[in-house]
Amino acid sequence: MEMQLGYLKRTLVLILAGGSGSRLKSLTRWHSKPSVPFGGKFRTIDFALSNCINSGLRQICILTQYKSHSLNTHINKGWSFLRPELGEFVELLPAQQRVKDSWYMGTADAIYQNLDITDEIDPDYVLVLAGDHVYKMDYNRMIQEHLKQGADITVGCIQVPKASASEFGVMAIDADNNITDFQEKPQNPATMPGTEDQCLVSMGIYVFNRKFLRDELSRDANLDQSSHDFGRDIVPNALGQRKIIAFPFVADNQQPGYWRDVGTIDSYFDANMDLLAVTPNLNLYDRTWPIWTYQEQLPPAKFVFDDEDRRGMAVDSIVSGGCIVSGSYVRHSLLSNYVRVHSYSTIESSVLLPGVEVGRHCRIKNTIIDRNCLIPEGTEIGYDLAKDRERFYVSPNGVVLVSREMIDRNSNHVA
Repeated sequence: MEMQLGYLKRTLVLILAGGSGSRLKSLTRWHSKPSVPFGGKFRTIDFALSNCINSGLRQICILTQYKSHSLNTHINKGWSFLRPELGEFVELLPAQQRVKDSWYMGTADAIYQNLDITDEIDPDYVLVLAGDHVYKMDYNRMIQEHLKQGADITVGCIQVPKASASEFGVMAIDADNNITDFQEKPQNPATMPGTEDQCLVSMGIYVFNRKFLRDELSRDANLDQSSHDFGRDIVPNALGQRKIIAFPFVADNQQPGYWRDVGTIDSYFDANMDLLAVTPNLNLYDRTWPIWTYQEQLPPAKFVFDDEDRRGMAVDSIVSGGCIVSGSYVRHSLLSNYVRVHSYSTIESSVLLPGVEVGRHCRIKNTIIDRNCLIPEGTEIGYDLAKDRERFYVSPNGVVLVSREMIDRNSNHVA
């Protein structure tokens, strides 16, 4: 136990939370990716932070940049319970142009520009995480493996289908999990030995020896041709020169763990829909590994009216606090805090974000409705994609995204 507490106390967590999130369209128009609502009551960044707390890691810095106000507010409200006098903290590190006249140029540059703060904390190990991924993972096991193998870099990895692997860093490993090749977002990703459709990809999770990380970031900062990115520059440059190992992310049954990069409308929608399974792979009801967040003081969800043609009910759904389903039918959907569905409406396979209000006689299917939207009476969405494309955004997989700006722009045509 002493050894365990020792290396955890000497590990600093740096969460990268500054991406602009343009692929999430209007969901990130006013908010950063890590602050996007997920799962009814959480924000995306809550998963990385909860993994840290549950893993015993209590020294955490969050590097922010774009549209960070809502993220800052969420962190200050929900993550201020650690005790600085015990060496515990969750600190926000905004982009400040501390060492150069530019914003963060890449993932590696973001940490380079905060090396003075890292030096002041003086850890032995640095765990680098992304703030916009959804998963539950014990980082303690990864750090233990890093120490056991005497590695300079340990990269968290997971299997994904080849069809989607080009969105990630793809690696090859030997029998001892040493990384022998690493290609960032290759056009034709190499598959794992023995398979034709599975690739091993980086999760964007890294453990570094602090001194090695400092030296590599300082070297990289002086290279004009570098993109200053971990996947494109830092890891590939160290191949063959340093010990770099892969840490496969597996569940207790030794199958690949559940991990999702919710950086597109389709992946965000699918990850929310995954939660509705009878036994979801991402179990939010697991008391042994709770997901923490800011707990708003809300009344319980409420379902009213029980007439034959006006029954308030929800099946195979998640309905959050403060919601009222009034004489309407909600099926296979996720309702975030303070959603109101008025009578004679039907909501199917949809995600409604906080504060959405759906008028009477609406039919909504395969749709994400952004925060605080008021859907006019009689609106139909998700039943005619050609018509939906004229009014809203339709994803490659046919998911409709609705925002307040879209509704205002089409106010004469929506109902």
